[in-house]
Amino acid sequence: MHQSVARQTGYLPGDPEYRKLSVALFAAGLATFALLYSTQPLLPQLVDAFHVSPSQSAFSVSFATFGLGLALLVAGPASEVLGRTNLMRWSVAATSVFALLSAFAPTWHTLLALRGLQGIAMAGLPAVAMAYLREEVHQDSHARASGLYIAGTAVGGMAGRLIAGGLSDLGGWRFATGGIAAVGVLCAAIVWLLLPASRNFRPSPARPSVKVLRDPALLALYGIAATAVGAFVAVYNGAVFRLSGSPYKLSAGAAGLVFCVYLLGSAGSATAGTLADRYGRRKVVPIGCLITLAGVAITLASPLPLIVLGLAVMTAGFFAVHGVASGWVPARAHASGVGTAQASSMYLFSFYLGSSVFGGLAGTAWSHGGWTGVALEAGALFTVGLVLSVLLKQTNAKLAR
Repeated sequence: MHQSVARQTGYLPGDPEYRKLSVALFAAGLATFALLYSTQPLLPQLVDAFHVSPSQSAFSVSFATFGLGLALLVAGPASEVLGRTNLMRWSVAATSVFALLSAFAPTWHTLLALRGLQGIAMAGLPAVAMAYLREEVHQDSHARASGLYIAGTAVGGMAGRLIAGGLSDLGGWRFATGGIAAVGVLCAAIVWLLLPASRNFRPSPARPSVKVLRDPALLALYGIAATAVGAFVAVYNGAVFRLSGSPYKLSAGAAGLVFCVYLLGSAGSATAGTLADRYGRRKVVPIGCLITLAGVAITLASPLPLIVLGLAVMTAGFFAVHGVASGWVPARAHASGVGTAQASSMYLFSFYLGSSVFGGLAGTAWSHGGWTGVALEAGALFTVGLVLSVLLKQTNAKLAR
């Protein structure tokens, strides 16, 4: 009887399958985002190991995010035909395998190719996870289950950078990359063993629509995604070089500790969501953009505590912007009669495209202008996001506030 109810209404907290689902998706989110940005704290070591420039070293991050962004355009529609569960399982497993191979990459170009394949492989998770939850979990528990998945991605994004930085101090970038890959393999095993098979999925033909590119508000939100994350990744790419150089000369592990400010990002996102419910998204997103600009300005100071403070402020502002904007997309799409899944996929595509292109430019900005150059790039991008968020107030308010 208990299983019959689960089939009809979706899993509820307390159901054995709900617990398995929650643990599996937390592990999947952790693995995916730990592996995605794992080379970020290793950039200075990659410069020395492969004799590349700082701008070239940033490609190790950009190739993965670009591959992910492109594959998202295919993975979402493909899941409508192929199903959710197997796509997620194979996505996490393949991502971990490519990560493990990256630790043995003999040349720079081999490493970049493997990172690109890693990004493509991991697209199966973010493209499908929310649809899977919507189908398999009872509607009264959607937010709770989604929160666990998002928590896994946040913890993974922070843990990947911290673990990679710490392991690189012990045995270099290859040891660090292999260590993160081992975490991915463990998480992949958990996903394969625990993730319940889809019960409520029904195959349907994918019908792409150009409507997602015609709504001015959606276009502005895509632009905010690209510029905000581009600036965010650029700052952290540049920060690794700044903190490892004179006068700070921090090790990769010590410099990686600055990623602990990601915890403030989770708080910033949650707070912004509450304020958006109360005052409206149109008011909250511009404020978040202003906070990011203030954080970048603070990092121009020389004392290390002020640099960390600036990164913390910028991180809180970024996650506030991203948290509200990402939720705004399906709401706007639904109100405008546009497919919510396709609109969300376009948002994620813009997000990772911005991360790869603008984040990759941080190395060039650093080579030509040091930290001032990185701050100017980030400031310009956040300013564009601010302008777009202000323009959103002028669009037809089909969706609430």
